[in-house]
Amino acid sequence: MSVELQLKLMRWTITTVMIVIVFYSIILHEISHAFVAKLLGDDTAKRYGRLSLNPLKHIDWFGTIILPLLMYFTLGFMWGYAKPIPINPYNFKNYKRDTGLTALAGPLANILIGIVFALFYHLSAGTYIVSQICVNVIFLNFLLAFFNLIPIPPLDGSKVLGMFLTDEAYLRWTYQEKKGMIAIFIIIIVSNLMGLNIIGRLVIPPVRFLMKILGVV
Repeated sequence: MSVELQLKLMRWTITTVMIVIVFYSIILHEISHAFVAKLLGDDTAKRYGRLSLNPLKHIDWFGTIILPLLMYFTLGFMWGYAKPIPINPYNFKNYKRDTGLTALAGPLANILIGIVFALFYHLSAGTYIVSQICVNVIFLNFLLAFFNLIPIPPLDGSKVLGMFLTDEAYLRWTYQEKKGMIAIFIIIIVSNLMGLNIIGRLVIPPVRFLMKILGVV
């Protein structure tokens, strides 16, 4: 086997394994929302089968499949979303606090996944393929975590922020989810086309900082 073919095979292996792991990282992000919601008294997600590792339970065919592919082949980058976890905040004892904690569970799950793969990275003893997979999985999980912590509806950070708002401010802020989604979509596209990378400037510094703490380069 030629060196060129070996390199292509190595890159294909790294990319394939990384995609599978990151895909399930997104699923674990959603399952974490459902799990914490259940712990806090709302079993809506469980009744809808969202505590399952079956990816079909979490895929939004437009947001998870069509939109990322469309953006990749037209704009050169990918962005999408999974099916939102159904939550009934009226089942919570404290709807603002418990909604915020449920939202926070997703990003924390991705940070935990990153920490676990940082351990694998240090245990890989310099194995190139394993270390490259770990670095990419760590980076993308931290990226997902900090992106979702941006306090703009409908991102998780908006509900985390909501824990500290008055009831009136909370309702007015969380009711902006549709407008917020459109705003995020526009910011991502426009900043990418103009080379501004606004979202990246917000989330990359904490991602790099956390990776540095964990000794991952």
